[in-house]
Amino acid sequence: MSTNWQAISEQINAVTGRPFKVVSAQALSGGDINSAFRLQGDDRSYFVKLNRAALVTMFEAEFAGLQEMAKAQAVRVPAPIVCGKTDGHAFLVLENIEFGCSNKDSDRLLGRQLALMHQQQQPFFGWRRDNTIGSTLQINSQSNDWLSFWREQRLAFQLKLAANKGYGGMLQANGERLCSDMAALFANYLPQPSLLHGDLWAGNAAVDKQECPVIFDPACYYGDREADLAMTELFGGFSRDFYAAYQAVWPLDHGYGIRKNFYNLYHILNHVNLFGGGYLRQAESMMAMLLSEIR
Repeated sequence: MSTNWQAISEQINAVTGRPFKVVSAQALSGGDINSAFRLQGDDRSYFVKLNRAALVTMFEAEFAGLQEMAKAQAVRVPAPIVCGKTDGHAFLVLENIEFGCSNKDSDRLLGRQLALMHQQQQPFFGWRRDNTIGSTLQINSQSNDWLSFWREQRLAFQLKLAANKGYGGMLQANGERLCSDMAALFANYLPQPSLLHGDLWAGNAAVDKQECPVIFDPACYYGDREADLAMTELFGGFSRDFYAAYQAVWPLDHGYGIRKNFYNLYHILNHVNLFGGGYLRQAESMMAMLLSEIR
C-alpha cells in the first residue's frame, strides 16, 4: 500500500472515529479532470478523487457543495467524508455508492426531487464561496441582481478567458452585444435564487441499487433554476418522464424555451476554453440565434 493510501486512511479514521485499513485501491474510469479510486477496507469502501495538491480548494468546494445539497434533503448525494492534502496530492473521500439502472419511476422521482431542491432558496444569488465548472474557476460573489450576476460572473468571465486564449472576432463582438441586451430575454420573468447543482448533465446523475436518484460532482450556487434544467438538455440523457415530473411540482415559465439556450451558452463557452474545436462554432451559432430573438 502506498504512503498516499495510508495517510488518507488515517484521515478517514480521524473524521469517522472508526478504524479503516485499505485492503485494495481500484482505479476507476470516467473522469477527465481527476483520478478516481474505490478504496476497499475489511468492512466498507469509499470513493476517492485525487489531483494535484494545488487544487485542494476545488475539492473543498465540492465537499461544501455536497453538504449544501444534502441539507436540502431532496435528492440523494454521496456523503462527503474528508478532503485535504498528502504527499503532493489533493484528495476527496466520499461515500461509495453502488449504482443501479434507471427506469421511468426513478426518472420521475428525480424530476420531483430536483424541483424540491430548487425550492430551497436564499435571499441572494451566488454562494458563500467560489468553485469550479469542470476545471474552470466559477465565481459566485453574492448579488441581489440576477442579470448582473450572470452577465459579469458567467458570460463576461468566460468571454474574457476566451479572449485570453485568442478567441476574438465574432465571438467577442456578439458576446458583448448579448451581455448588453440580455435583459430582453427576461421580460415579465423574475428569477428566484434557487439551490442549483450547477453542472447537471447526465454523467452527474445516476440511481443507487434501490433505484433512488443520486446526483454528484456539483458546482453549486444559488441562481435561476432554469439554468439547471437547461443543462440537462444540453447533452441529452434525461427522459420525458423526468421533465414531466419536474413540471408537475413546479411548472416552468413559457420563456424557458429561449432562455435555456442563453444559459447553455455559458457551458459551451466553458467548453471552448477547455477544449476548443467545434465548440467555438457552436457558441457562435447559439449567440446568433439568441441575438435574433432579441432584435
